[in-house]
Amino acid sequence: MDERFTLAARLRSFGHAFRGVGFLLRNEPNAWIHALATLAVCALALALGLGLEAWRWLLAAIAAVWAAEAMNSALEALADAVHPDPHPGVGRAKDLGAAAVLIVALGAALVGLLVLGPPLLARLTAWTAS
Repeated sequence: MDERFTLAARLRSFGHAFRGVGFLLRNEPNAWIHALATLAVCALALALGLGLEAWRWLLAAIAAVWAAEAMNSALEALADAVHPDPHPGVGRAKDLGAAAVLIVALGAALVGLLVLGPPLLARLTAWTAS
């Protein structure tokens, strides 16, 4: 077994990961949009009393968006470090990274509509009928 594979090394790796999450929240304005959307979706899902299956879909979509945003931020930071001056290739890479976040976010929004839409509509219909 690799001697670097120790509990202390694993704990340090979690520290690096949490530092990355902190950097993401402190330095990436879009992360705040994702945070607000995450809170809104979770609050609505709780208010609607959604079951485990619905929560699985929502949490998978939320995690995918956060992961895409983190990867895009990593790509941008690396591109800026390697080539700080404007460059068409770097610009293309950044645009593609942003496109990945957009694609995942649109998919997550569709998941949200499919999961939250029917129970929300039923609740609103019942509320307006009474």
